[in-house]
Amino acid sequence: MTKETKPILYNFYRSSASYRVRIALAWKGIDYEYRAIDISTGMQKSEEYVKLNPSAKVPLFITKEGNILSQTVAILEYLDNVYPDRPMMPREAFTAAQVRSIVQVIACDIHPLQNTGVLEQKWGSDMEKKTECASYWIAKGFTGLEQMLAKTAGTYCVGDHITMADMFLAPMVTNAHRWKVDMKPFPIITRISDTLMTLPEFSQAHPTNQPDYPEELKTSA
Repeated sequence: MTKETKPILYNFYRSSASYRVRIALAWKGIDYEYRAIDISTGMQKSEEYVKLNPSAKVPLFITKEGNILSQTVAILEYLDNVYPDRPMMPREAFTAAQVRSIVQVIACDIHPLQNTGVLEQKWGSDMEKKTECASYWIAKGFTGLEQMLAKTAGTYCVGDHITMADMFLAPMVTNAHRWKVDMKPFPIITRISDTLMTLPEFSQAHPTNQPDYPEELKTSA
């Protein structure tokens, strides 16, 4: 009998996009091989990695059949289709559209403007300026998102069931903390995020719990 191959996730502990996929894999109970790509050292630009992912970004997911997927929305939708237990998308059309709206606000409107590569291109090694810029754009995005969630949220982003929207929200809140965003104006986002972090699938996927989380950060915490 042929041994079944595990799926592979190329990712970086601090990448919020990688974090989304780790949550989804945990939510689905999928055993996978973790391969660290240290984007802080430019490892994503290596010839070997670029052959797999020409966009030179993380995450990258390789299915157990050996098929390659990039982009978190595509990866999560694939996982939901292939592993239907514990669905991440509602069946009802309008509710599913609400989930996708929240996902796209985070992935398309907020995430790119606070991305490390964008900040370094603009501000180089000036951490004060990078923090100021990232904090501004996350807070601006959260202002609209808070109003959206006021209409959709129950226990979680959309009603009382975990959806893909929650898997995008939690990592972005982690980024908000990293960039010193004042979260007091966002009580709904904060409540949902705090609730999500009590779930093992979300807490285990947190950057601090990954094998490539630096030892020096553990000792300084």
